[in-house]
Amino acid sequence: MMRVSFPSRNIYHCLSYRLPVHRVVPYKRGFSTTSAWFANVNPQVRVRFAPSPTGMLHLGGLRTALFNYLFAKNSGGRFILRIEDTDQSRLVPGAYEKLLGDLKWAGLSCDEGPDIGGSHGPYIQSQRLDIYKSHVQKLLQKGHAYRCFCTPERLESVRMAKKRQGLPSVYDGSCRNLDASEIQAHLESNQPHVVRFKSCDASETVVKDELRGQMAIKHAAREDFIIFKSDGFPTYHLASVVDDHLMDISHVFRGEEWLMSLDKHQALYAAFGWTSPRFVHLPLLLNPDNTKLSKRSGHADCESFKAQGYLADALVNFVAFLGWSPSGNGNEVMGLSELAHEFSIKDINIANPKVFPQKLRWFNQQHLVKHCDDPVLRARLVSFLSDGFRREYSSKGSESARFEPTYIEKVLLGMKVIMTCKIP
Repeated sequence: MMRVSFPSRNIYHCLSYRLPVHRVVPYKRGFSTTSAWFANVNPQVRVRFAPSPTGMLHLGGLRTALFNYLFAKNSGGRFILRIEDTDQSRLVPGAYEKLLGDLKWAGLSCDEGPDIGGSHGPYIQSQRLDIYKSHVQKLLQKGHAYRCFCTPERLESVRMAKKRQGLPSVYDGSCRNLDASEIQAHLESNQPHVVRFKSCDASETVVKDELRGQMAIKHAAREDFIIFKSDGFPTYHLASVVDDHLMDISHVFRGEEWLMSLDKHQALYAAFGWTSPRFVHLPLLLNPDNTKLSKRSGHADCESFKAQGYLADALVNFVAFLGWSPSGNGNEVMGLSELAHEFSIKDINIANPKVFPQKLRWFNQQHLVKHCDDPVLRARLVSFLSDGFRREYSSKGSESARFEPTYIEKVLLGMKVIMTCKIP
């Protein structure tokens, strides 16, 4: 194997990475996400990507969005974007706009969402507060929920007392049995309160995940969890259940950290008398050293990868293979439409995938070659690089000729020959 080295000093270093020479596998042509090649066309399939606008779109979030998109397109269903902004204290200004831009950059176009509308809106949770309030009222009337007027000081006192006794630090349910007159008195005095869901006393709950099958969640102690906060906003537990039902969501793809909350969500579905969607809990992404790839890891979001010059096709291809690979297909280099054609839940691996940056650089090389081979894609790439180099170096006195599209195109084609050559 031969390695070719180029200078690497700018944000487009992925064009000049020390590129291992591999056989470049050509794309399969002729796929369309609206054609009739879907294996299981099911217009009843409706999935949603429901991020919180609290920061950049992280790799884990991009994978969740991508798997939702691929499943919808493979099934002939619909891909919905919903913004979950009920935790107002964590909102980041501009995060929503960047999220839309990142999804568009990655090619993940939505069928319904806050920017394009749809028949199941509004698609921003803070615009659905009346909907949540009416459903909380239904749970209160049915006796599945109650108002809790405990102060933060009392809750902390209960928590510490249980801790000293070696017991789970859960709420003691003291407001469960308030009579109607007490509740009315508290309400008339405008005493702040939350609404809690009445949990059952079972020591375990059997839930089902599409990747893991049936699972028993054991409970050391059950807590009456909060479904509506004193600020007038619902918690994730209530809002996600109500929205998924009203938006006719058929499958929920989300991270495996939500597995331990699945029993709460199924209890809410049962209390409302609704059928729950199917749940697919995706394994968490890991760093090469087995630590969790968190949002605070740094340089693991779409904006960072764009700034480094990675192609959207390469990043999407790389992310798709984090925990999934098509059965019976040895081809790794795929475009978005081919990924959708091959996608299946049964091919998702529940083992936690590791994120290796060198693999992303390899995917980028392969997609660079693909872009060089296609005149339309090559023209877009040349324009992108020309603008980028001009922004980066025009103020530094570099030769303007090196910014010209004709020069950049010649360099790309030369690099393509080097990247695809073989040593006899």
